[in-house]
Amino acid sequence: MKIVTYNVNGLRAALKKDWLGWLKTVNADVICLQEIKATPDQIPEIALLEQMGYEHYWYPAQKKGYSGVALFTRITPKHIEYGCGHEDYDFEGRIIRADFDQVSVMSTYFPSGTTGDVRQDFKYRFLEDFQLYSDKLLIEKPNLVVCGDYNICHRAIDIHNPKSNANSSGFLPEEREWMENFINSGYIDSFRHLNPDPHHYSWWSYRAGARAKNLGWRIDYNMVSRPLAEQIKSSSIMPDAVHSDHCPVLLELAI
Repeated sequence: MKIVTYNVNGLRAALKKDWLGWLKTVNADVICLQEIKATPDQIPEIALLEQMGYEHYWYPAQKKGYSGVALFTRITPKHIEYGCGHEDYDFEGRIIRADFDQVSVMSTYFPSGTTGDVRQDFKYRFLEDFQLYSDKLLIEKPNLVVCGDYNICHRAIDIHNPKSNANSSGFLPEEREWMENFINSGYIDSFRHLNPDPHHYSWWSYRAGARAKNLGWRIDYNMVSRPLAEQIKSSSIMPDAVHSDHCPVLLELAI
């Protein structure tokens, strides 16, 4: 099973950059999208998506043009879970999950705290609540892949300049500690599991030619629950896909 997570930073904008052409070449079974910033009725290309064999499930934010997640799959799921049952996060369209025979796959878009203290506090509340949600879910769905934009760099190796960003949202000590605890609660960072080398990033600022210089952050993950450890076949970051300020991250499971 090939799974891709991709924060497209506006699906309509990505489609104008031949996103569907890229999708054909990557040939993934499951695509987890974040920050779709659209509702299905705004995407006329849905017919082309269906012709490629994808079923599509959407969980947009209530606020138009903001946030939202979606999940495209060539494998018919047994169940789709929309949201996490928490009104504040479900209003912003942050979580969708597909349950298959052997695995459950979640697309999630963690809040950003970059706009100030109010949203940083919201992010901390989300992290606390998401950990509780995950703890319960792992009991029900032990074979779980949590894909998405976490808006957190875990370690210094995951950011181009850890010293100058020590006080930046996304690399704050409290956020990094949460990530460490989240992984220790039952997950494997599938990319780092197979790729210990530095200079691999999944997001770059649009400013100062950051992407061309590879001055980035690794904030997009495919977290794999520990019972699936033996099934992790490959994981790679795909920086050549340039439909967004993020790039996709691929996970292949031997399922």
